[in-house]
Amino acid sequence: MHIIEGYLPAEWCLLWFIIAVPIVYLGARKIIETMRSDPAQKIPIALSGAFIFLLSSLKMPSATGSSSHPTGTGLSVALYGVTVTAFLATIVLIFQAILLAHGGLTTLGANTVSMGVFGPAVGFLVWRTLRKMKIGIAPAMFMTAALADLSTYVITALQLTLAHGSGDYMWAFTEFMATFAVTQIPIAVIEGIIFAIFADYLHRTRPELFGTECDANEMPEAA
Repeated sequence: MHIIEGYLPAEWCLLWFIIAVPIVYLGARKIIETMRSDPAQKIPIALSGAFIFLLSSLKMPSATGSSSHPTGTGLSVALYGVTVTAFLATIVLIFQAILLAHGGLTTLGANTVSMGVFGPAVGFLVWRTLRKMKIGIAPAMFMTAALADLSTYVITALQLTLAHGSGDYMWAFTEFMATFAVTQIPIAVIEGIIFAIFADYLHRTRPELFGTECDANEMPEAA
C-alpha cells in the first residue's frame, strides 16, 4: 500500500526516512556482496525485484491518502531476507513515484518502511518458522507472501493514524484497518497463491535457490 505524495506532515516524512535509510543501505551492501561472491545470483535478485515492481504497480483506490495492491515481496524475503527486500522495494517505489505517479517522493520513507521493511520482516519470520517446522516450499511461500502483504497494510494504517488520528488514535486505526481490509485481504490471498505456484515451480527447477538440492525439506539459508 502506498501513501500518496504530500499526505504526510513533514515531521512524519522525516521520521520514516530516518528509519528506512540505514536498512536500505545494508540491503544495498548485501546485494553487492552477494553478486560478487556468486554472480549467478544476479538473475534471481533481478527476478525478485521484477515481482515487486509488477505486482505493486497493480493498484486500486482504497481510502483517502492510500491505495491497495499486492506487494510482491514474498520471493525476495524468502531468498534474501529483509534488508535486500528493503533495497529492492525502495528502487521500485522511486520508479513508481516518478514514472507512474504511484506513491510519492516525500512519502518514500514511509512507503519503504511499510512495504520494504515491516511487511517483509513479518514474512521472513513466517518463512523461517514454517521451514523449521518442515512445512513445504509452496505452503510456506503462500503464508509468507500473504502475511507480508497484510502486515504492510497494518503498518500503513498505523502510519496514517499517527499522522491524522487527531487524538482518537484507536478509532482512527480501526477505521483505516476496516477500510483497507475490504480490498487488501483478497489481494493478499491471491498474492499468496501466485507466489506458492511460482515457488513450487522454482523449487523443482532451481532447488539450490532454496538450499534444497540434497533435501527437499531442508530449511534454506535466507538470512
